[in-house]
Amino acid sequence: MGFPPEFLEELRARLPVSEVVGRRVKLKKAGREWKGLSPFNREKTPSFFVNDQKGMWFDFSSGRNGSIFDFVMATEGVSFPEAVERLAAMAGLPLPVASKAAEVRAERRKTLYEVMELAAAFYEAALAARGGAHARGYLADRGLAPATQLKFRLGYAPNERFALKEHLGAKGVPVADMIEAGLLVAGDDIPVPYDRFRDRVIFPITDARGRVIAFGGRALAKDAAAKYLNSPETPIFHKGSTLYNIAGARAAAHKGAPVIVVEGYVDVIALVEAGFSGAVAPLGTALTEEQLALLWKMADEPILCFDGDAAGRRAAYRVVDLALGALTAGKSLRFASLPQGQDPDDLVRSGGPEAVGEVLRAAVPLAAMLWTRETENGRFDTPERRAALEARLSAVIEGIRDQTVRKYYREDFAARVRALFAPAPAGPRERDLALPRAPAREPWRRPGRPGAGARPFRFEAAPPAPSPRLAASPLVRGFRAAIPPREALILIAVVNHPWLLDDHAEELAELEFQHADADRLRRGILDAAARHSGELGFARLREALGAAGLAPLLARVEAAITHRADWPARPEAAADDVAAWWRHVISLHRKQRTLHKELKDAERALGTDPSEENLRWLRDVQGRLSALEGAEASIEDFGVLSGRAARSF
Repeated sequence: MGFPPEFLEELRARLPVSEVVGRRVKLKKAGREWKGLSPFNREKTPSFFVNDQKGMWFDFSSGRNGSIFDFVMATEGVSFPEAVERLAAMAGLPLPVASKAAEVRAERRKTLYEVMELAAAFYEAALAARGGAHARGYLADRGLAPATQLKFRLGYAPNERFALKEHLGAKGVPVADMIEAGLLVAGDDIPVPYDRFRDRVIFPITDARGRVIAFGGRALAKDAAAKYLNSPETPIFHKGSTLYNIAGARAAAHKGAPVIVVEGYVDVIALVEAGFSGAVAPLGTALTEEQLALLWKMADEPILCFDGDAAGRRAAYRVVDLALGALTAGKSLRFASLPQGQDPDDLVRSGGPEAVGEVLRAAVPLAAMLWTRETENGRFDTPERRAALEARLSAVIEGIRDQTVRKYYREDFAARVRALFAPAPAGPRERDLALPRAPAREPWRRPGRPGAGARPFRFEAAPPAPSPRLAASPLVRGFRAAIPPREALILIAVVNHPWLLDDHAEELAELEFQHADADRLRRGILDAAARHSGELGFARLREALGAAGLAPLLARVEAAITHRADWPARPEAAADDVAAWWRHVISLHRKQRTLHKELKDAERALGTDPSEENLRWLRDVQGRLSALEGAEASIEDFGVLSGRAARSF
């Protein structure tokens, strides 16, 4: 909204800069000016000055200066209209109304905000009442503590057609206002309007100023027509123009927190409670241009979290298309891949904040995501196919409207193409290792080896894009995100074959486990072995783990046995086969842990010095790690005693 110059001048006249700044900065008189410590930088000697005569403030530590409006925007992270509104309230001045029609609309919106606030309070009370027991149970199952429910103002819509309508009516709210606010379902074919939300957990949706503008409802009944239901479009709510938790995220982002985009309400709440206060979510739809603009107002590079499966990649690619045209200098996106089968809520519960942090640190920039999309399923073993790739990349880059960003994308992708196709002699270390070739459908596994006729990879003008295969691996995403399969297999093998503890208890105790839950189950097994020395069988061990509260964790670990090569961990495997497999898998585990550390060193070296030698070192370690994957059952003649044919693995 525009403000008359006279109104802005009146605000400046009523509010001295020292009064506005003094709310946040401790000022001392210094001649005609005031001075204090900068609110933008840590300092011991004051370099922040305020001059009421000039109506300006000056921060010499950061080079910033401005008026009272600039100060509120800079310190509170709000837009100019919001800064004016806050200063007007401070000065006791009513906001100007441009016209009679605008005045009517403003008054109408104010009424709807009041109606929505009354509805939010009703839903909160209903959750706390006896009828909200089922909803409280659902929230408890999702790990949302009562304090968290209060913090996010969660509620419950009773399973009655007119509960909210009658409550608001008793407070004098007209039915027309309830309909306009989206709280009632009405229409020409509906004789009596009724409550939109019934028997649902309610998530209030607020605007950037924290005012309730809509609700999201999660059905409790299994046969509900829609699992999630949002308020309809209203004069104060446009679902493509806001984000869940935008008020909290904006305040957090202003303090330096990363802005993280996830899918659902519970995911946002879980991340916020885990310490990631900048989490937001779209409102049941794909990300829109307006929401993208909101994200860029909060952070230069928001992080979008998607599932690690094919559907998650497709969703990420759609956002890439949405964002490309709007890219400007300094404004982009990063993409984080969640462990397959886990959403952020699962990740927080299974691995805690550290697991989330590992996933976020592995986020890749938009350019890398675009490169992956254009190359992941391609074969570039002919000149025509290579030309097609270049033409496709050129067409995509042309969609970037900002000329400077478009120029640098051209340079970046030209370097990637050169790196992908450039010939170079293989080093002796690479030849000796004879690293395994990857299928053509995954060209990133062996950059520069698109087909039988292609020559080896050579490091060119810029390092290649981060390997999508590596970025999707448990190592980069973080082992705390999901229990590594080998750790799960070792543990379940001991549970199914407790006799292993007779000779290998110390060996199990000395193993280095990366996942906290795997370590917790390992300690539970060793504790049970210590208490039941000499008489610990299959049933007794499971009973002891259940008594220790580890049954859910055991079930989760047991679910890791999905591949046919995992059969030695099953109860029916022969003891001699299990013993041979145990020696083999423990050796692999130790080797892999050593390689994990070496991989981190190689990645760090390549980041510091992007040389051909460091690149070969990284590929060498990746190749050795790849060779270990799935090698648990590779022993010659393994499984004969369990009824399996020789050399079958």
